[in-house]
Amino acid sequence: MKIVTLTTDMGLKDHYVASLKAYLLTSVSDVRIIDITHDVSPFNSGEAAYQVASCLRDFPAGSIHVIGVDSEPSINFGNSGGTFPSIMKYQDQIFISNDNGFFGALIMEEEHQGFYRIDDVLSNKELLKFPTKNILCKAAIELLNGKKIEEIASPQEHFARAFTPAAISETDLIKGHVIHIDNYGNLITNIHQELFDRIGKEVPFTIYFKSKNYFIDSIATTYNEVPQGEKVAIFNENGYLEIAINRAAANGTGGADKLFGLGLNDIIRIEFTPKGSRKTIESLF
Repeated sequence: MKIVTLTTDMGLKDHYVASLKAYLLTSVSDVRIIDITHDVSPFNSGEAAYQVASCLRDFPAGSIHVIGVDSEPSINFGNSGGTFPSIMKYQDQIFISNDNGFFGALIMEEEHQGFYRIDDVLSNKELLKFPTKNILCKAAIELLNGKKIEEIASPQEHFARAFTPAAISETDLIKGHVIHIDNYGNLITNIHQELFDRIGKEVPFTIYFKSKNYFIDSIATTYNEVPQGEKVAIFNENGYLEIAINRAAANGTGGADKLFGLGLNDIIRIEFTPKGSRKTIESLF
């Protein structure tokens, strides 16, 4: 079975996503189209990378992912500058996007299996009116119908990287940020369990956010380990620290984002307190 996914910032109010799907369905036989999301913030390639990376391991090898976020090329003549429609092979899957920082944010510090720039994108400037369809989906169709990447694109060494803040660690301290707020108002941070375990596994800790009045000093395995309406911290399926209020969204009061007044890029701090190193709460703020 041929699988292609769509990730865009187009929303579902307009006809754009339907047009992409119709183009794919009429051009490829036996294709399965899967929507990752169409609610990426406009032009936010880092957010698109987060959404794709979060479900990447669930797709089989050979899947093709089209990312229609900030997809219009910005062409500077010569071989430097600009953003170009490109293809990357990574973890035995194929990603097609404008080279606007998405690829770097997707793979972070990991190795890819090949990066290519799609050839001849200026041969018909009419294609630039809907580049996700006419350039990116077109490339996906060619690959789905049997062409090799090298037949439609040229190898390149460098690609852009969207700014994605990383969690930092100091002695007995991790400082991260909120990188995503999901549909329930849960706050996903860039603090990974691997870093947490490396800095202070089995050491008492406190997670602080927004002000000294908001903190959590334990990590649950599931939301329902705390009563409904109580704050909870978990490491989610992808290993990232998530701060939530159990079932808060169900009663109409909003999730952790609204109840704690937290938004994207807000700071989350974890203080580890080995015996003899206790600091006062006030010293953190």
